[in-house]
Amino acid sequence: MIDLHSHLLPGVDDGSRSVAQSVGVLRAMAEVGLTDVCLTPHFRAGDITEILPPGHESAFAALTAEAPLQPKLHRGAEVMMDRPLAGSAAELRHITLAGTRYILVEFPRMVAGDTVVNALGRIVDLGLFPIVAHPERYSCCSPAAASRWRELGAGMQVDANTLLAAQARGQRARALVAQGLADILAGDNHGDDRTMAAGRRFLLAQGGEEQAELLTVLNPAAILRDEPLAPVPPLQIRVSLAQRIRELFEDER
Repeated sequence: MIDLHSHLLPGVDDGSRSVAQSVGVLRAMAEVGLTDVCLTPHFRAGDITEILPPGHESAFAALTAEAPLQPKLHRGAEVMMDRPLAGSAAELRHITLAGTRYILVEFPRMVAGDTVVNALGRIVDLGLFPIVAHPERYSCCSPAAASRWRELGAGMQVDANTLLAAQARGQRARALVAQGLADILAGDNHGDDRTMAAGRRFLLAQGGEEQAELLTVLNPAAILRDEPLAPVPPLQIRVSLAQRIRELFEDER
């Protein structure tokens, strides 16, 4: 498996606080089969400069000195789209996923759908391919909205653990996968126990061997190679009666 969304660059955002914490998480990731991890600390679009902050470079050097050989570490960023990105695609490669044309972006939870459309369109106009982080978190997200975002040239990154969640974001995450609108899964680990493995197991339990391979291995690998994403077939997802009851209660709150 390949995880392209993590907050394991120590001490730079709300993720891992130390090298030791990150190393422990990376070892646990290796044990469940992760071969590659992209470090994607939080950035705001309005704060991006031509070079990375010095603290990021020193944190990366400290981490690589102690990190296990597997998973292999790549660099990137998770960019909060508080304003349009400035600069050319070439000038933004230091914050893209592993220096490719793919860039991981996020939005406020209550973002308007038109705002997402406008932001993604501008990114595509720069010659970059936006990957929308955890679209299931956004209240404006629906299969129809995600389809529109994908038509613009964006990809969808669903948080793996959310597939097992009962609340509205869990319903949205499962709907995206069920309709073939998710392109990759990721862990969004913040120095804790979040992992892609649970999401992969969920898909396998649903009979989604092909979907699991595309979402956790093949499409993430394509991003690292700066190649096009493969379409992920729809998947019929069966939800237990107990989970449906939990969702009903949460919807009534």
